[in-house]
Amino acid sequence: MKIAILGAGQLAQMMAQAGPALGIEVGFLAPEQDPCAAPFGRHWQAAYDDRQAIAELVEWADAVTYESENIPTALVEQLAGQLPTYPPLAALTAARDRMAEKQLCRRLGVATADFVGIDSAAELAPALAELGYPAILKTRSEGYDGKGQVWLRSADDIAQAAPQADAVPCVLEAVVGFDREISVIAARATDGTISCFPISENIHREGILRLSLNRANDPQQAAAEAMISALMVELDYVGVLALELFDVGGELRVNEMAPRVHNTGHWTPVGAAHSQFQAHLLAVAGRPLPATGWRSDAAMINIVGTQPEPDQVAAIPGATLHDYGKSARPGRKLGHINLALEQTATAAERLALVRAALCAVGESTMAGQLTEAWVTPAN
Repeated sequence: MKIAILGAGQLAQMMAQAGPALGIEVGFLAPEQDPCAAPFGRHWQAAYDDRQAIAELVEWADAVTYESENIPTALVEQLAGQLPTYPPLAALTAARDRMAEKQLCRRLGVATADFVGIDSAAELAPALAELGYPAILKTRSEGYDGKGQVWLRSADDIAQAAPQADAVPCVLEAVVGFDREISVIAARATDGTISCFPISENIHREGILRLSLNRANDPQQAAAEAMISALMVELDYVGVLALELFDVGGELRVNEMAPRVHNTGHWTPVGAAHSQFQAHLLAVAGRPLPATGWRSDAAMINIVGTQPEPDQVAAIPGATLHDYGKSARPGRKLGHINLALEQTATAAERLALVRAALCAVGESTMAGQLTEAWVTPAN
């Protein structure tokens, strides 16, 4: 079985690494000369509208998937007419547009933060009068890891947000006073079977995910599964879908969805029966889904900006370092550390491991703020 992936970043890389054990070979269409996934499969270095490369891909592949919402929808639509291409175009179209995404959720009865579409700076003041402060202005398309977002905490911030509001279509969202940020990841097969991974709890800094923790028996598991299942059925989804959620006093609200494998699921190779990367490839290949249930509590710590010392990571019991092979620059995700957390370990022991991993990647302040309650196994 050969699967072509549109894009060749770290998500494509990790899918490719999962392929051999499943009897799946991967290739990548991406314009970059030396993307980090390239050593793990065939690489068509070409623009996404290169006719020759697309023709070669169609001849080579049995199915197609993608690693990013920023893949051109026209290419996905073209390939879907020639090969099984998943996730479906409807999912990509919704996920590329924050306004469309929220409207889809509302139509299905899936709660979101309050929002207003913004097409010009003149619309900001009336929208803020409706939503109140604080609020966040986000570009409707593109933008990730905090990019394309402007906070408005008072009327004084309108001038700062005005250039973005005039430049591109935006959505203004009310800020949700959440108790915690969580995410749920699920896979859906071509026969409609859905399998969900355990919830992870997440901590962001400067709009970038820094830490995810998976624990068994999260009290919001059933509610999160119901929300993501409703979206998958509506979209006739195939593959892995991620849903970022706010837990607000026990009520869940959708923040964003991602039609792909997701950063908050990078712990799955150590914490779940099978990884999100295996589940996605099997779904796209038209094969039955693997088991996705809980195997171990696990933590995932992102490496952002600069690489840690390998010896420092190796000294942490149970730590696995994943280096994406990217050059360092501020704000860039360069890899991650996975930690399997023993159920027999005390909360203090688990906390010490997570703190050590955070310190290794330069997150000493976050390490100091983390408490035993956050790493205590769920009942």
